[in-house]
Amino acid sequence: MQFKEDMLRVGVITQTHGLKGEVKIFPTTDDVKRFDYIDRVFLKSVSKGIIKNENNELIELHVTGAKYFKQYVILKFDGINDINDVMKYKGMEIYVAREDAIPLEEGEYYISDLIGLRVTDEEENEIGTLKDVMQTGANDVYVVDGNESYDNKEILIPCIKECIKNVDLENKTITVHLLKGLV
Repeated sequence: MQFKEDMLRVGVITQTHGLKGEVKIFPTTDDVKRFDYIDRVFLKSVSKGIIKNENNELIELHVTGAKYFKQYVILKFDGINDINDVMKYKGMEIYVAREDAIPLEEGEYYISDLIGLRVTDEEENEIGTLKDVMQTGANDVYVVDGNESYDNKEILIPCIKECIKNVDLENKTITVHLLKGLV
């Protein structure tokens, strides 16, 4: 499979775990238990480019087991039974194909679908572009690159009902209500 921009990152391999080819994953997903249901993953190296096989496609690894330790997930891959075979994957990002992702509830969105959306206020005045989503624990915070009207400054908007009025993926727009003191 070729790497696609709509693949979803679910974690980063931080280090090996034990001697039998397991890896320790720092999850980058809001639902850590998703690893109980993942059958296959794809790897991407941040520094070395994308790991590919001789056909120039992503290496697909099949997950045979997941367990949890503190804030980490320990994964076991099919056919990898030795620490030496898994060392090369240390530091790589783990992705799943969108079709393998856990279905979202109504009103939930993949962060990758939100990045780049135009942000407007309730009167349709453009505020800027969503550049990131910070996951704080209590609630997500939308990081918006403000336009000239906002001195091109970064605007942090909490992802709460009082602020986020509408997300329209089809029209690539997020409508917000800026509470007093946010700007």
